[in-house]
Amino acid sequence: MSTQNFTLPDVGEGLTEAEIVAWKVAPGDTVAINDVIVEIETAKSLVELPSPYAGVVGELLAAEGTTVEVGAPIISFESEAAPADPEAPAASAAEEGGGAVLVGYGTGGGATSRRTRPAVRPVRSSVGVIAKPPIRKLARDLDVDLSSVTATGADGEVTRDDVMKHASQASVFRNIETPEWGSVREETVPAPAAAPAGLARGIAPASRPSGADAERTESIPVKGVRKVSASAMVQSAYTAPHVTVWKEVDATRTMELVKRLKSSPDYADIRVSPLLIVARAVIWAVRRNPMVNAAWVETEEGAEIAVRHYVNLGIAAATPRGLLVPNIKDAQDLSMKDLARALNRLTLTARDGKTPPADQQGGTFTITNIGVFGMDAGTPIINPGEAGILAMGTITQKPWVVDGEVRPRYVTTVAGSFDHRVIDGDGMSRFIADVASILEEPALLVD
Repeated sequence: MSTQNFTLPDVGEGLTEAEIVAWKVAPGDTVAINDVIVEIETAKSLVELPSPYAGVVGELLAAEGTTVEVGAPIISFESEAAPADPEAPAASAAEEGGGAVLVGYGTGGGATSRRTRPAVRPVRSSVGVIAKPPIRKLARDLDVDLSSVTATGADGEVTRDDVMKHASQASVFRNIETPEWGSVREETVPAPAAAPAGLARGIAPASRPSGADAERTESIPVKGVRKVSASAMVQSAYTAPHVTVWKEVDATRTMELVKRLKSSPDYADIRVSPLLIVARAVIWAVRRNPMVNAAWVETEEGAEIAVRHYVNLGIAAATPRGLLVPNIKDAQDLSMKDLARALNRLTLTARDGKTPPADQQGGTFTITNIGVFGMDAGTPIINPGEAGILAMGTITQKPWVVDGEVRPRYVTTVAGSFDHRVIDGDGMSRFIADVASILEEPALLVD
């Protein structure tokens, strides 16, 4: 009988630790490759770890609720080791034979050994593919066979972009009245003078209640997503000078389009909401006003503004674990239907708390739909690393003047906060006006 430890892997975002949330297996259970064995919580999301081995669970080395560093052993597996042949290669001891055999990323416990191709017959076609757990989870969600994906990562590793490229048939959105997306994905422009020192300032924390008040107070530890989100919001609020503009919009034709899409056979299996039209409007307006999609960057040589010629569209999602902002990579390349599907996947995974960390990085512009909470408008805080955010208010019927007559119309408010170091007021005003024009007349989106 031999024992093999499985160590907590880096789930792909350079995180150094994770909390063991729930074990999905117990000692004595028999598992196959890619069976989910544990659910962990990183600083960004919940992640299900698949088993890299086929064998019998020996011992759970980390209790639920404990925080474990990357590289520390969390579970052991046991197997009947085949007798070694001194004249055969070392891998022959792991070849298929009598008894359960541990197969997976490799025979060693270190992170690098997980890149070793299994020496035995694969249990699934994707076993020999080099891909980290979040990428395997994404492939399962999108029904993608990893063995058929062309890998572009280091050492032949399958990346998120590889899976998404394989899964979707993108059609580039074009509009003859707006500029084309350039072949250069990012450029830098000279930045204005840096913000005055001392802009970021500390906030005096509240003290813990004592005496009788303590007995009536519940203490909730700040960790995981809530901890990271709180830190990011403070950094953004006290680093980037925020300014907000807003406009009330007649969205009646948008609601009519949503109704038609819902009844269309082409969208029979897709949930359609006004957020889809807003997302498409934002992509259209970003191309006409690229500075809202830029970012303030501090370098050793000084500050600069990075203008991104692509849109990784973030959608703020309120979840039981706190605020998540997953983003749709290269949203500018998606058709209306593909964008709707991407929004559906994003919403479902965020609601379940299963958004992978990779989906929460690299955003360029964010939409927050406060209308779902019945709010008319707001002044949202910019997501760190971005220069603008749009808040979509509730859509309700109101009296509206049309051609000199008061009529009931579906009305909403779109508001945009922006980093005044990057964008001037006229730039953000034009952007909000462009978004509003699409909501008033969605036909402008037609190629």
